[in-house]
Amino acid sequence: MDWFGALKYYQDYLKIERGLSDNSIENYSFDIKKLIKWLETSSIKVTPLKINREILQEFIYHIAKEVNPRSQSRIISGLKGFFNYLIFEQLIKDSPISNIEAPKLEKKLPQVLSEEEISKLIKSIDLNHGFGQRNKTIIEVLYGTGIRVSELVNLKLSNIFFKENILKVNGKGDKERFVPLGKIALDEIKAYIKLRDNLKIDLKFTDILFLNRYGRVLTRSMIFKIITDASKSIKLEKKISPHTLRHSFATHLLKNGADLRTIQLILGHESITTTEIYTHLDTFH
Repeated sequence: MDWFGALKYYQDYLKIERGLSDNSIENYSFDIKKLIKWLETSSIKVTPLKINREILQEFIYHIAKEVNPRSQSRIISGLKGFFNYLIFEQLIKDSPISNIEAPKLEKKLPQVLSEEEISKLIKSIDLNHGFGQRNKTIIEVLYGTGIRVSELVNLKLSNIFFKENILKVNGKGDKERFVPLGKIALDEIKAYIKLRDNLKIDLKFTDILFLNRYGRVLTRSMIFKIITDASKSIKLEKKISPHTLRHSFATHLLKNGADLRTIQLILGHESITTTEIYTHLDTFH
């Protein structure tokens, strides 16, 4: 089996068995293609079933000169996934890259707001402004559910289950998940919907919750502006974005006793290692 044949089988596995999006599959494939290109350039003729640790170690030394430790770590992780697939298919017995360690990375911790700062941010919204209730609801929903800004702008009225207090969210890779919706966020949504009904709504967006003055879906940059304007109004020194509210939500959940697995499911993280970053934050600052 040559490299491109093995790569094609791996891509099919990622799509059919793992249900990954085309974009995710392309990212996984990129690291393997980088190895294939290096083998060709170096005139090393070896199949994926015969490649050994020494050749891969030489490849890692080569990429270490070109990329930063974070990219190097990602490439090693990508290759490990590929060789683990070959083991899964019983094409090889052992992974030639299993003992090659990725460089230690300094964790870049996300910016987080305290509960007091969140409260000030919400209270700063002027409800006398035409879209004040909408903007307040946006902040309450982002912080109260931890959903991503991309999930927020596409949030549908038909996916809000008021009696059950849950949202159905379409996340990364078009994967659906259910997210608990607290009473405060729910009440704000109800208050906003009453005002939303006064808008002249574009027929394409009748099921979208958050709309602009033209009755159309809001852009991500508009959400960013709403958050930025609110932070400026309270003279917040931290540089924040909609994602800061997601980080704050997860951090406060952890602080109040929620377990990592629950937080992982609510946030829609594919791997719990992504969620584990919150254990490194000073949650009581």
